Parts: sequence; C-alpha cells; structure tokens
Amino acid sequence: MAGAHPDGMGGQVNPGLKYTPAEVERDMGVRGRALVEAAWNAPDLVFDLIERHGIVCDAARGGTIRAVTASGQLAHEQGLFNECRERGGPVTWLDQADIARHTGTDRYCGGFIDARGGQLNPLAYTRGLARAAIDAGAVVHANSPVLSLRRDRGKWQVRTPAGNVHARQVVFATNGYTGRLWNRLRRTLVPAYSAIVATDPLPDAVRARILAQREVVYEMGELVTYYRIDGAGRLLIGGRSASLDLSGPETFSFLQRHAKRLWPFLGDVTWRYGWNGQIAITLDHYPHWHEPMEGIMACVGYNGRGVAMATLMGREIARRADGASPADLLLPTSPVRPIPAHFGWRIGVAAAVIRGRIMDSLSR
Repeated sequence: MAGAHPDGMGGQVNPGLKYTPAEVERDMGVRGRALVEAAWNAPDLVFDLIERHGIVCDAARGGTIRAVTASGQLAHEQGLFNECRERGGPVTWLDQADIARHTGTDRYCGGFIDARGGQLNPLAYTRGLARAAIDAGAVVHANSPVLSLRRDRGKWQVRTPAGNVHARQVVFATNGYTGRLWNRLRRTLVPAYSAIVATDPLPDAVRARILAQREVVYEMGELVTYYRIDGAGRLLIGGRSASLDLSGPETFSFLQRHAKRLWPFLGDVTWRYGWNGQIAITLDHYPHWHEPMEGIMACVGYNGRGVAMATLMGREIARRADGASPADLLLPTSPVRPIPAHFGWRIGVAAAVIRGRIMDSLSR
C-alpha cells in the first residue's frame, strides 16, 4: 500500500437491504415490517451515535444515490422508489439530467436519492465506538485472537495467547473474517473481496462537478461499483476484486479505468491509495442470527451493507445480551447451515465476477 490509506472499506452508510420492503415483509413474516423500518432507517442510528459520542470520523449526510446503468433496470428502481415513498422515506426520483447534475457523468439512465444515506471514515468510526465503550466501562484487548472455546463450570473459557477469560456470553461479530475457530459458521459465508482506490484531493474545478453535496453513489447491475468524495476532496471508488489480499493503487487499475469512463475530465489525477478487504455474502443475502448453544451468539452476513446494518445488529446483540427474548429481535434465530462445496468459493466468486462483467457490458 502506498502510504496509510485514508479510510477503512467503503464508508457508505446506506439505508435498506438487498430486497425491496415488500419482499422483506414477505420473506420475514411477522418480523418483516419492523425489520424494514429498522433497516431503512439504520443510518439514523449511525449518525445519532456519532453525534452523541462526539465521534470525529468525517461524517456527512448527503444522501445515497442508486444509479441505474441500463434501461432494463428502471422499472425495478421505480418500483423500489415508490415503495420507499409509500412508507414515508425521504426519496427523490432523478431523471437522466438530474442524476448527471449530481454525479458529473451522463452514463446513467436515472435513479433516486435517499436522504437517509451518507458516509464516514469507517476506521475512525470504529475507533470512536471503541472509545465510547471504554468510557462506559468496557475493557478492550487488541491483538488477542481466540484460540479455543470450551464450556467450564457453566461459563465459556476463552483461551488467548496471553491468557484465559471466563465469559457468560460469547459473541461472534466476525463477518467476512470469520475463521476456523467456528468452522461451520465460516462455511455459511462467502468472503467476497471488495477493493477501493483513492485519489489525492481533486482540484477545486473537478471537485465541484462530482457529488458536490457529498452524496454517495452505488451503481445498479450484476457487479456493484460505488464511489464518494471524502472531506479532503479525494475520490474513492470501489468494486469487486480478486479473492486475495492486495494493496496499492496500481493493483486495481480496472477501477481507475472505470473512473476515467465516468469522468473523462479527471485528467492526470494521482491515484494515491489502493486496498481491498472481505465482505460476507450469504446465499439468501440476509444477515444471519445464530444461537446454537447457551451463551453463544453470532450475527454475520451484511452483504456489503455493513456500516449501517452491523451497527443496527450490534444494538440487537446488546439487547439480547441484556435479556431480550429472541422473539423480540429483528432477525429470527436460524440454524448454522454450511454452504455445500464451500471449499470452492474462490472459483465460484471468480466465475460470478466474470459473468457479472459480461452481463453488465451487454446491458449497456
């Protein structure tokens, strides 16, 4: 990596789940309406925490733009827009000219902006939450990987390289980095890699043409590309990458090429940073809540919506640890079901990326 990068992963704080509100209500039964309300308003929780605890994390709430890249996507996005509006969401439809004014590119057919969305620096946000937890009495131990768990006199003995801890409750909040400590849980997730490249601060004349209100964008399509402008005026653009740890802006030249297609006027901007990391994909594209044994909890699988949804599910974990009934939680408890042939996930992801790029190319 060329220097310390200015961000964690995507940094977008987006409302909602993969599916439309009506689909969530259908899939989740009696929980559906509450989950829709909570998920689409999850950015409120994020920004409220930032304000309450004075977290300095380059937060901005310019809204989330869902950008339609092909005319065949318009009907779906208009349907989603109508569902959000009917449920009181602060959404505005953008025609081709409107979205071009927001994004600085004429490559989109339309889309809509949801004012609940925004952005932040996820590393600074995480550190701010840790500081708030410490101030409230929590003890945080970094660089303390758990080597084993075993039941001991009604509690869980958690073994680390530096010593043991006895805990009444253990939470797995590992998402895309779920390891072999709980191997069956690891095999319920596909740890897809997402990459980001970031520029030096853009010249003022260029900066004024791209997301001037610090909106964030993600493109509709088989493979999602997303971008934003941070508080320093840097352009950050991300998307799927090869399934291994990589760094350096030159490593993700496909993202630089995409940026040049969107904004030919970028000129010889300097791409200063590049990195990737793992997100957790579930087969049904919903987060999964597991409680397979007394005192063991896991919530994983945010499918690329981790900033808002993991914050929301963190609140649910806290409620459950404090004695809330499983019936009162937003997600149902589900069995741990490993994905068949999980060992071939890298091949499957690579094939899906190739297929997605072909389909996106044909759709345009």
